[in-house]
Amino acid sequence: IILNDLKQEKFNLVTFYERRARRLLPALFLVIAACIPFAWLWMLPDPLENFGQSLVATSLFANNVLLWLTTGYWELPSDFKPLLHTWSLGVEEQFYFVYPLILLFTFRYASPLLVWCVFLLFAISLSLSVFTVNTFAEFNFFMLVTRAWELLAGAFCAFFFGSRFLAT
Repeated sequence: IILNDLKQEKFNLVTFYERRARRLLPALFLVIAACIPFAWLWMLPDPLENFGQSLVATSLFANNVLLWLTTGYWELPSDFKPLLHTWSLGVEEQFYFVYPLILLFTFRYASPLLVWCVFLLFAISLSLSVFTVNTFAEFNFFMLVTRAWELLAGAFCAFFFGSRFLAT
């Protein structure tokens, strides 16, 4: 969608982010609202405080960062993190905040290099993922810089197959 809109000179960042918000926020707010009463009733003060931090981080699409910062020997078990699953939403939304900006900039100023720019980002992210898997496992698991290659693999499909599927 981004590539086609860029080619047709009708891409708008605000419209793009608005579509993402309309698609994701209702479900996210429903999940958060459903978790709050149970957390309030069943959690002890320390896990409830952690839950509150997670609520804020999830609302800012940064729960992956919070989880990375709070992992380690003294971390709470996963059973006490009802919003644990939102870490991947944080990675995805961080990607979709940065990636359209990169595409827009590269398309405007270096269009012939667009695929190579995305490939370079893919290679850097994959390399970081491979090299940090054993030494910084938590960082590797939770952070965008080491997970972007997975999303960029989908970007390559859009580059090479997207226009073919859109034409049919």
